[in-house]
Amino acid sequence: MSPTRRNLLRGAAGAAGLAVVSGGLLTACSDDKKSSKPSSSSGGKVGGTVTFGSNYSDPAAKSAFAALTSAATASTKAQIKVNTVDHNTFQQNITSYLQGTPDDLFTWFAGYRMQYFAAQGLAEPIDDVWEKIGGNFGPAAKQLSTGLDGHQYLVPIYNYPWVVFYNKSVFKAKGYTVPTTWDDYIKLAKKMKADGIIPIAFADKDGWPALGTFDILNLRINGYDYHVKLMKHEIPWTDQGVHTVFQHWAEMMPYLQSGANGRLWQDAAKALETKQAGMMFQGTNQVAAQYVTDKANLDDLDFFTFPAINPQWGQDYMDAPTDGFMLSKKAKNPDAAKAILEYIGSGAAEAEYLKTDQWDVGLANGLQVPTYNAIQKKSVEEIGKCKAVAQFMDRDADPAMATAMISIIQKFIDDPSTGNIATLQKSAESQAKAIYS
Repeated sequence: MSPTRRNLLRGAAGAAGLAVVSGGLLTACSDDKKSSKPSSSSGGKVGGTVTFGSNYSDPAAKSAFAALTSAATASTKAQIKVNTVDHNTFQQNITSYLQGTPDDLFTWFAGYRMQYFAAQGLAEPIDDVWEKIGGNFGPAAKQLSTGLDGHQYLVPIYNYPWVVFYNKSVFKAKGYTVPTTWDDYIKLAKKMKADGIIPIAFADKDGWPALGTFDILNLRINGYDYHVKLMKHEIPWTDQGVHTVFQHWAEMMPYLQSGANGRLWQDAAKALETKQAGMMFQGTNQVAAQYVTDKANLDDLDFFTFPAINPQWGQDYMDAPTDGFMLSKKAKNPDAAKAILEYIGSGAAEAEYLKTDQWDVGLANGLQVPTYNAIQKKSVEEIGKCKAVAQFMDRDADPAMATAMISIIQKFIDDPSTGNIATLQKSAESQAKAIYS
């Protein structure tokens, strides 16, 4: 299974009102038999232990997750055993993990990525949990949690926008203005470079970060529907629209931090923190969380949505990935695990988690979070402005295609020439035909 971090949020009306959180709650019961029946205790007040496989390995996210599990234990009186694995390793080995001896619950992603494992029979449906928590979420959240068979398999906990970050003090000192158009964005990047600043911090050693740059350029140039169709291979990768995306990316290349394929995103974020770089396009779940981990000045951090390129679409769309929790098909304590999921699906649980999380936003309807900082408040506003919200290429596309595009985009980063773009498009299309057939 390829590394994956994002997925597709369909339904603009439902998506507009969504905000989400990162972390997970757990509790437990000693029943050793799998069960599709509703938990017998509404409050999840059961005994025993539930194991929870977690990919929240980054320090900030791990800390927030720990706070959430502690709150879950206090609420349900259940014992929770969290097994944390490095984020990328977790995702690369997810298939063998679920086919082997998985934990009762595991962290994962909404939408296609959830549907994929549900269709493989590796996840247990949780319709009975949704009968209890359904009123806490809007229709788009439920859609993201629903498998191709119409059953629910995931309880969402948070989402976060992919945007362009910058330090307010740098923009003020240099007299920079937030760009709203592509031409202004390139002009600002040129000015930063002339001022001796790396215009755009950039890293792709992990493979997935650059997929977000492709996504936003595609959404800005070709629109949301095109993005959805391309991810389904209803549009060929040799299409002129894809070529235009790479052409714009090539125009950005002189202003992106060099050596991206050998750099971790955390190191790119540090370049922004230390004001060596002027901007960075990535998710709040990474950049803002890294500021928290490094004890950097979070109050100095701000962001703007990626500038418009095609006036037809303006700034109508963005990636805003939704994460959540699933029940393993092989869960040893399913009743207890469902009680945990029921607790996770409450507004109280999200609010408790967000006391620690300073970068994601909560998903529950009418959520009141007095601890939201400026980044989180702005995230809710900007996600709400979108006419439709996508998730991320490595969540939207077939897993094998996501893996193929990681390699192709890294080759593009090494050589963004027009001739290489055409070659890479042909390679992408050839692999897509084999994968989607």
